[in-house]
Amino acid sequence: MAAISAAMVKELRDRTGLGMLDCKKALTENGGDIEQAIEHLRKSSGMKAAKKAGRTAAEGIVATTVSDDGKTALMIEVNSETDFIARDANFHEFVKLVAARAFADKQTDVAALMDSDLETAREALVQKIGENVSVRRIVIASAEDGVVSSYVHGNDRIAVLVALKGGNDELGKDIAMHVAAVNPMVVKPTDVSEDVIAKERDIYTAQAQESGKPAEIIAKMIDGRMRKYLAEISLTEQAFVKDPDVTVGALAKKAGAEIVSFTRFEVGEGIEKEVIDFAAEVAAQAGL
Repeated sequence: MAAISAAMVKELRDRTGLGMLDCKKALTENGGDIEQAIEHLRKSSGMKAAKKAGRTAAEGIVATTVSDDGKTALMIEVNSETDFIARDANFHEFVKLVAARAFADKQTDVAALMDSDLETAREALVQKIGENVSVRRIVIASAEDGVVSSYVHGNDRIAVLVALKGGNDELGKDIAMHVAAVNPMVVKPTDVSEDVIAKERDIYTAQAQESGKPAEIIAKMIDGRMRKYLAEISLTEQAFVKDPDVTVGALAKKAGAEIVSFTRFEVGEGIEKEVIDFAAEVAAQAGL
């Protein structure tokens, strides 16, 4: 029987997603033949899907669904382990399936949504494509007196929903595109929390005091910097990307609309990607 090397174990682990000890055992039982070991392990598809669920999925796509009347829209992020799989047709079909069910049920609780045949579909996809897949988050927006518009960037990695009071879908899409590009923090300056304002004011105060200027000048400097900061992070005060001579707020007002809310998803934001040192893992398993 061929000796089971660390490289063989790694290859089988990469191709199946199973743990190192399971892979070593499978190789041992199949005389070091990787293909036979894979065939043997594929008989345990449930175990394979469960093992893969522990692997970090930080790639993937975002998608949106808007009702025919434009009053309700859904946005979803579904993750994969690699960008390659994020472009796979089977992965995209799964995203459509989950989005359609969530939209029909008006369900934003991922755990509740996946406690159904959708979980079976997810496990089947994991088995087929060989990567962990996870539904990360869902949001639904509505507008009784206006429209909800969506924008998805061409690479399916950034998506935005914008709810307007008044206006129309063309305006909403323009504002959603702006949000995708500029990534504001809030709709308007008054939406910024007191904690954020206090933190920024402390920073600007410390910076201004180093100037050595009189107290009244320092106070004016701080106020000026705070106004600039609030304008930079507020959607209504930002220069519109398609026409920098007008603010987004002025654009909406001219169209007889008011921006009610926006939500922006970017694939993988906030997910800490795991970096695995395989040599260190082997050494740890071997007790070295």
